[in-house]
This record gives sequence, C-alpha cells and structure tokens, in this order.
Amino acid sequence: MKTLQKYILDNLSVLFLSIFIPLFSIASVIFLIKMATYTAVIQLDVFEMAKLYIFVVPEVLFYTLPFSFFIAVSLTLFKLSNENEIIVMFSLGIHPNFILKTLLKPAMILSVLLLLNFLVLHPHAKTLSQNFYNYKKGQAKFNLSASEFGHSFGEWLLYIGHDNNNETYDDVFLFKKDKKGDEEVLISAKHAKIVTDSNILKLELTDGEGYSYSKENFSQINFDKMYINDYLTTKLLKYETPLEYWQSDIKKDRKRKLFIRNILMSLLPILGLFIAASIGIVHIRHNKGKIYLYLFLSVAAYYESVLLLQKSIQYYAIPTMIIAWSIITYYIYKKMIVEKF
Repeated sequence: MKTLQKYILDNLSVLFLSIFIPLFSIASVIFLIKMATYTAVIQLDVFEMAKLYIFVVPEVLFYTLPFSFFIAVSLTLFKLSNENEIIVMFSLGIHPNFILKTLLKPAMILSVLLLLNFLVLHPHAKTLSQNFYNYKKGQAKFNLSASEFGHSFGEWLLYIGHDNNNETYDDVFLFKKDKKGDEEVLISAKHAKIVTDSNILKLELTDGEGYSYSKENFSQINFDKMYINDYLTTKLLKYETPLEYWQSDIKKDRKRKLFIRNILMSLLPILGLFIAASIGIVHIRHNKGKIYLYLFLSVAAYYESVLLLQKSIQYYAIPTMIIAWSIITYYIYKKMIVEKF
C-alpha cells in the first residue's frame, strides 16, 4: 500500500509542478506590471523593484498554490484513469476512499501552509510593502530641481537657484503666507540639502536669513542651520502581532472581506478533494475531453459561492461554505464514483 501511495503522490508532484510554475510565472508578471505603474508616482531602480516583488511573493503564492493543487489532483486521477491504472486498483479491491486518504495528507499540509501564509506572512508583507511605497512617495516630494518656476513644499513655496545633482542645492528661497493673510514669512539660505532622520524627510538649510512681516510687526533672524520638516513626514503603518493587525480598525471592512475569502481559499485543497475525484476518476471512453470544462466550472462555482456568501452572511460564510460544499461534493462523489466503482 505504501508503494501505491508513493506512486500516486509521485504522479501528483510531477503534474503539480508543471501547473504551478507556469501559473506562478504568469501571476508574477501581472504583479510586476502592476508595480510598474508605481513609477508614475515614485522612482524605483531595479533593486527596489526586486524588493517590492519580494513583498508580494506571499500573495502570489497564495493565489496560485490552491488552484494548482486542485487542478493537479484532478489531472493526476484523470491520467491514471486514462492509462487504466485506476481500473486495475479497483479490480484489486482498493476502495476509492483509499485514493482520497492518500491525497488528504498533502492537501492538509498545503492548507496549513496557506493559512500561515495568509494569517501571519500577509500582515508583515503587506505592511512592509505599504510602508516602502509611502516612504518612496514621501521621498518623491523632494525630487526638486532648479528652474524658473517654484516648487510646492507643504505650505511653503520653494525656489531653487542651483541644483548640484546630489540632493544639495544653492541659493534657496522659501515663502509662506498664513491662511488669514495677516503674516508672511520669507526664508533665504545659501545652501540646502535633503536628509533622512528616523523615517522623516527634511530640508536642511544652512547660512541663511528669515523675515517675518505683517501690518504691525517686522522681524528678522539669521541662522546657521534650520530644518523644514513639519509637513513632509512619511506616515508608516505599525503593528506588534498579526492578531493586532487583523483586529485593528484600519480598513476594517476590506480586511473582513479578505479574511473570509482567504480562509475559504486556504481550505480549497481539502474541500476540493471530493469534486476533484469525481472529475478525475472516469471511464475514459465515456468522459474523454470533458475534464477541462468540469475543472473550470468547479473552480468558478467555488469562488463565486465564496464571494456570494461573503457579501450576504459575512463571517457565517465560513462554516456555511464548509458544510454545504462538503455535503454537495460528497453526494456527487458517492453517486459518480463510489456507487459505480
């Protein structure tokens, strides 16, 4: 029996890899194209693009692994049926449940890994990705250059006389007018540079003068060094544990939908075994050529059911989907496989 189990799992692993690698590659290309759109807002070099891609790898794996496994199980059983090996097993008195028990172990391992990926790795990867994007977006605000036109710098209007092309500038002027229009502030500095301190982007001014004037007062100061950073701090997301991430109120509605959908997607390798066996174990003369249609309909039915229940009954969708899908697919499995073989 162990030899037979090994033979089934060896066939499964070969087909799984042949399906997973192309799906993973296609999904990676889609995510890379999506990340390329970030360059309209922020500047990214090759190393930073690779860093962003690493952050989305857990998400790519999550959406490719369960479908790859489900398709691989169906095609493995179909391959064994096509080569009459399934018929030989049943002729020797092996029950169809033996095949499902053999496939249950890798299905459970994969479901556990998917749950860990989603519940633990996803918060870390999502937070790191968002913080990196926010940081680069904040840094992009310092993408300044010398020109005859000024720059918007928070509440300041900024003019740069000379750009040294190394994030340092000469002959810098800043102007600000309060909302009421009662007071105006003008700052001039011979030199300026961009500095980063504890995830805060600053403009460091050196050797300059500041003027503040209104109808009643006029004042002047001279300074050796001044920092302008009040309005250009980078907002970073923080959390201590994955549980804290899921319980936080930030994007609560979106996270609720994601939690329900992805819990059920993580269970697809287990919940899909009955229907995969019903699709894959066939009389080859009668069912040839229909497996791909059944695969598409099964995947579509599962995913659409998850979305429908998620919207209508929210968290109750998890037990409802597990129970209803198990009963329906077991009934199909019993009628199409157990009673026939």
